[in-house]
Amino acid sequence: MRILAIETSCDETAIAIVEAAGDERAAQFTVLGNALLSQIDVHREYGGVFPALAKREHAKNLVPILEAALEEAELLHEDTQALPEAMHEKISEILAREPGLAEAFFEFVSECEPAPIDAIAVTAGPGLEPALWVGINFAKALALLWEKPIVAVNHMEGHIFAALAKEVSYDTANTPLIPTRFNLVIEDVEMPVLALLISGGHTELVVIKKWLEYELLGQTRDDAVGEAFDKVARMLSLPYPGGPEISRLAESLRFSLGGETAKYSLPRPMSGDATCDFSFAGLKTAALYLLKNNPEMSETEKKHVALEFENAVADVLSKKTARALEKTRAKTLALGGGVSANKHIRRTFTEKIKNEHLDVTLRIPSAALTTDNAVMIALAGFYRALRGDFSEPDALAANGNRTLAP
Repeated sequence: MRILAIETSCDETAIAIVEAAGDERAAQFTVLGNALLSQIDVHREYGGVFPALAKREHAKNLVPILEAALEEAELLHEDTQALPEAMHEKISEILAREPGLAEAFFEFVSECEPAPIDAIAVTAGPGLEPALWVGINFAKALALLWEKPIVAVNHMEGHIFAALAKEVSYDTANTPLIPTRFNLVIEDVEMPVLALLISGGHTELVVIKKWLEYELLGQTRDDAVGEAFDKVARMLSLPYPGGPEISRLAESLRFSLGGETAKYSLPRPMSGDATCDFSFAGLKTAALYLLKNNPEMSETEKKHVALEFENAVADVLSKKTARALEKTRAKTLALGGGVSANKHIRRTFTEKIKNEHLDVTLRIPSAALTTDNAVMIALAGFYRALRGDFSEPDALAANGNRTLAP
């Protein structure tokens, strides 16, 4: 099955074309084309993502990104195509909410053959609704023109599948992999799976006992962990996005100290209670007061704040996850979401699982799959498509608060 996947939930415009085979027990994927354009530089002056601007950038970028992905996949074949008037009108109606997209869309599709794909997967939520709608309407237009089914994918489900996927360079049975391509497999996944999803908008623990069935065990009661990173980074006068900047400062101090000891001490909110919920507002506030009480901090002292903040976050995440592992007796732990790229968090969980949970297999996404991307949408889309879980285009809508578990 060849899937074209579209991701526009926040500030990355991404399209991937993935060849998928196998079933739920063992699936193989070859990434034929993968194009992504980040809007970080566009939003940096605002200190965060500005939804209306993200929507505009997605509308401007989707056609060039599609062209780049098809070209990389060697599926871009030029040929003049004349669209029937009724088709032109219907697509114009679908893309009417996205200024400039219809014109670029018609110019592109009139000069190339329909792409040889089997299905279109698109992120339907959660995320910024104005941004989500751009990708959804683009998918609807392509599906109508190319007569392909659509799979609506939950963005967080995509992060789970990205964590479960392993990069490989060998050939699998019955499915020769292309050595020069990015090849992935999802196999030998022992249930139950516990997923820790950590990003700018989410911090939650989800248990999976059967494929595509989710139970929410715990979530943040206030700030998401990525949001807390960004807010503390602003307090330290670090540029957006703040998470990588805090990590950079903390890692530099770890290297010079040769250890983890910070000059300051911050709390570990809710780490001692019996729930699997999180709270980062108190940690963020403690960091604020620490900085207010020490207004003339040197750069080295700011590094100590970054180090202690990162240590506190990792402690809270690992303790809550350990509690969830005990409750669920999960055999696999998957870390997903943008914050899973954090070196110290990855190191902490690797050591904890190795030393304290010998019967648990840890799955962490490769660096290329930690941030928002279309490959993960293709992976989840394939599993949905295997079950015939397609969406009626007229019923497909953006849902910024779309939940993974009931």
